[in-house]
Amino acid sequence: MDDGITVGVEEEFLLLHPATREPATRAGEVLHRAGRHRWADAGGGFHRELFQTQVEAATGVCGTLAELRTQIEYGRAHLAEAANACGLALLATGTPVVAGPPPELTPGDRFAHIGRVYAGVVADYQSCGCHVHVGVADRETAVAVLNHLRPWLPVLLALSVNSPYGAAGDSGYASWRMVQQSRFPGSGVQPVFASAAGYDETVERLVDCGVLADASMSFWLARLGSKLPTIEIRVADAAATADDAILQAALSRALVRTALHDLGAGRPPARPDAQLCAAAVWNAARYGMDGPGVDLTTGRPAPAWQLVENLLGHVGPALAERDDLAEVKELLERVRNEGDGAGRQRRAAREGEAPVVRLLTIDGGTS
Repeated sequence: MDDGITVGVEEEFLLLHPATREPATRAGEVLHRAGRHRWADAGGGFHRELFQTQVEAATGVCGTLAELRTQIEYGRAHLAEAANACGLALLATGTPVVAGPPPELTPGDRFAHIGRVYAGVVADYQSCGCHVHVGVADRETAVAVLNHLRPWLPVLLALSVNSPYGAAGDSGYASWRMVQQSRFPGSGVQPVFASAAGYDETVERLVDCGVLADASMSFWLARLGSKLPTIEIRVADAAATADDAILQAALSRALVRTALHDLGAGRPPARPDAQLCAAAVWNAARYGMDGPGVDLTTGRPAPAWQLVENLLGHVGPALAERDDLAEVKELLERVRNEGDGAGRQRRAAREGEAPVVRLLTIDGGTS
């Protein structure tokens, strides 16, 4: 069934010196070697990020999870192949496993402006995420959907945690990336907006007040796409595997689809307050799937896996309508059996840094 609700994924990765395991400042070289994306005409591409230690693979616009998986696997393999040809490794983690020298900003006026505005907060922000874009009819609809997504964003974070390490080693958090991100203005669960005009007015006011570098710099966990009528769900850490990325994409699209059903039926969104939302995000970042969470539909604590079950109950019909339910259940069972990304990293780390790097390194293959 094709209902026109498209999906795409942007995956951010770190470049690594295999000998030292430190981030490598050679994004330009790797991207030059990667060249043009196979699905460039559909929106796919390979891009620079804030620092020269980071690269991004973006899929084109996809209609099915099978199509999305093909493009995700292609982007990962092709970038890894380019990195390998440069004597580097491509690493799928939300933060570096080993701290290196201060990274260099990517050249360009916008990146230099970001560096000036955020100063020390951004000086070592080598954080990588997995961003899901879901297409909807128009921006007004997209804003209404954003309001319905708010209670579920911390659950998506808990499932995605893959960044336990900071400059001082193990941070004690499952998503240190989210802790780093929370230092920026405009971070966390997005406010409730009455309209697209209200959304734009809030963003413009934050830019005018000097706390956003520009209108595209909001760190809200879900926001409007800057160019197309899409919803960008940017809560997840960089996905350790293609399966992890597919899980985020499937659940994100199902949440959007469920919100559209609720809007059509006149069902209002839950409206948890900002402090409770912050508590839910903090719990998800701290514990991932291995501890307590906060149920934003009730305002009460709940085990992380119970929140996942609640999410699956919420979006199950939408997944079933796209024949995605069985695949999502299989992917969730894999997380339950193997642990979240942070847990996998920590298990590997018991044998030293090298096993963690091996766990997270993406193999370059025929692309």
